[in-house]
Amino acid sequence: MAVNDLIANIHSGHKRLLSLVDGADLAQPSVLPSWSRLHVLVHIANLAAAFTRQAEYALAGRSIEVYDGGAPGRAAAIEAGAARPAGEVVRGLAGATRELERVWSTVGSADWRRPVRYRDGDLAGTVLAYWRELEIHTSDLDLGYRPRDWPQELCAHLLEFLAGRLPEGAVLSGSPRERAVWLAGRAPCPVELAPWP
Repeated sequence: MAVNDLIANIHSGHKRLLSLVDGADLAQPSVLPSWSRLHVLVHIANLAAAFTRQAEYALAGRSIEVYDGGAPGRAAAIEAGAARPAGEVVRGLAGATRELERVWSTVGSADWRRPVRYRDGDLAGTVLAYWRELEIHTSDLDLGYRPRDWPQELCAHLLEFLAGRLPEGAVLSGSPRERAVWLAGRAPCPVELAPWP
């Protein structure tokens, strides 16, 4: 999918996400073990901020780690953020997503190939990754948007991106959506999967 199409989908996804959380009890558990809905929202907000920073540095011809402190810093920031009041978390989410959209709107067509530290890829790759995270984690909130609502394009992407989770020689039977949900770990899989790539 072209970058501009992904960004259009992300804009729509942001609107859907903010609508779903409006008035919801965000202290309730998400579908992810040990994570409340607040944890999920903080993670999305922090990822938006991280990819904003990746874009800003890439456009300046520089690179920077995705998260300060690496994986431990990422985990600590999510836990700290999830302890904040729900209204504060939602305002932070709205601000982070707006800023990500603003920065991406300044990227020229040739600049999407600029290198970033995220997976040692390019700026376009962060858009694809953020779309994937936004769609999956919105369904993790258990607020009415579910894996059955994932777009077909996302399911096709997940089948390719997560293919390495399957043991060698293993084959999953089922619809593309069913297989994508299994590989994403959002339903019990008939085979034991390797870690997320």
